[in-house]
Amino acid sequence: MEKRTIALLSGGISSEREVSLNSGNEVYEALDKSKYHVLRYDPKTDIEKLVADAPRIDAALIILHGPFGEDGTVQGLLDLLRIPYQGSGVLGSALAMNKLASKQLYEKSGLPVPAYTVVERQQEIDADQICLQFGLPLVIKPVVGGSSVGMSIVGRPEDLPAALEKALLEDSNAVIEAYIEGTEITVGVIGNRRLEALPLIEIIPGETHAFFDYEAKYTPGHTREICPARIDSKLAEIAQRYAKIAHRALFCRGYSRTDFILKGNQFFILETNTIPGVTANSLLPLAARTAGIEFGQLFDRLIELALEGYEKMT
Repeated sequence: MEKRTIALLSGGISSEREVSLNSGNEVYEALDKSKYHVLRYDPKTDIEKLVADAPRIDAALIILHGPFGEDGTVQGLLDLLRIPYQGSGVLGSALAMNKLASKQLYEKSGLPVPAYTVVERQQEIDADQICLQFGLPLVIKPVVGGSSVGMSIVGRPEDLPAALEKALLEDSNAVIEAYIEGTEITVGVIGNRRLEALPLIEIIPGETHAFFDYEAKYTPGHTREICPARIDSKLAEIAQRYAKIAHRALFCRGYSRTDFILKGNQFFILETNTIPGVTANSLLPLAARTAGIEFGQLFDRLIELALEGYEKMT
């Protein structure tokens, strides 16, 4: 069988650059070199090289996180270059990256979301009124961003302005969201037209973390991840159904991972990741492994889905 030439993109210019580079290294090691000739590109420095090499590239793996990688910009470039790639296209990537747009589409699809409002940079706020309306604690996060960068949990009205300032350093708009106390659950989905929901993962941040923040996500030993999650099978089926609905609502493709809070018997959807973490110890590979899909096999499947999706569009 002739080897396919795969462009592996990692690095980039977002605040998640180092995570992306580390993930790219692991993906490179996992790819079967008997099947693939792998070319590596860092969008921070290698765009011209990628454009020049485009005619000989069969497919791309985008291992980028945050703006200018997960938000549809690189996806648009690859579309122009006629290079198939794993995961969502421009529309799905942009929608999932924007927490306001995704919440509105979740609501339109009947998915339950925590109560929320949006604040613009330089907008005057009444902290006491907001806390009265949504209760305490509150979750504050940038409208556009990933890996919990710029996110805070606020327990007092006087702490709200500083939390908003932190979030608004990352984006011109911030979401203020009611805090839902419960069990954090994430659900991976793989497929194009036919979707497969993976086993649920229960996330338990360490005692030093108020929530599943950047450090908890990427520091080994700071978080317990239990797969399959310790919840009733009927509830698990509901979460898997919700994850598929979210995937379709945001026009995702290939794969995604949607995060929830389970309070009692009610799931609240938080957000959908179109390029979830893909180190060997990340959440999506853990769920895939539980379903019998090993790390290298996962990328074989994502590459096939990329080519399948591209063929249907051309």
